[in-house]
Amino acid sequence: MNHRINVKKSPLPAWLKAFIVAVIIIGLFAAFSYSDLSSRLRDVLAWIENLGWIGIGAYILIYIAACVFLIPGSVLTLGAGVVFGVVKGSVIVSIASTLGATIAFLTGRYIARSWVVRQIEKRPFFRAIDEAISAEGWKIVLLTRLSPVFPFSLMNYALGLTPVKLKDYVLASWIGMLPGTVMYVYIGSLAGSLASLGGSAQGRQRSTGEWALYGIGLLATLIVTVYVTRIAKRALSQKITKKE
Repeated sequence: MNHRINVKKSPLPAWLKAFIVAVIIIGLFAAFSYSDLSSRLRDVLAWIENLGWIGIGAYILIYIAACVFLIPGSVLTLGAGVVFGVVKGSVIVSIASTLGATIAFLTGRYIARSWVVRQIEKRPFFRAIDEAISAEGWKIVLLTRLSPVFPFSLMNYALGLTPVKLKDYVLASWIGMLPGTVMYVYIGSLAGSLASLGGSAQGRQRSTGEWALYGIGLLATLIVTVYVTRIAKRALSQKITKKE
């Protein structure tokens, strides 16, 4: 009853609350460069847990920022299972990760293109991915999302340089990330508390669902590797033929 009365008497309008949350988020990310990332993310999750419905918006904004700034989001995904539960957490993470991936994709395509090109040049396999997407489109995007081998954050930017259409990218990314999202949120829910995140997986017997997810990831990795290798060989043969 007291909690309800406090909420009604709050003098802060909704827009001001949103502004304060945004300022805090910026400050938190500025602090990450000077402290342990995983520990700070757990602190952020604890803060979100006490925000009520506003915490959902704060979580989504933080997850998007993590995608854009190439910050690993595993702790955030696991923490969603603790803070929001399996079903609600899976929905929230799915929305946040898809939005974050989309914003990073658009940033790579239209804003930070030269920087992304420099990063990709250090990893020749990404050039083969580009050729594969030119030939197979959204199928390769879907497979890279299912595979744990490809780095999520950098792939968001790298895929922005490929000819894949935005709508195909968003749909394939959402579907491809969904199984892993549900599984990680579920694993996080088993931790029981934010303090247990990170150490709870050690010594724990993996469930059938986890092994199934790993199997899907392995299969996706094999398929995309075969696709890329075949297309790369075809492109090489065409270049040799032209020279002759």
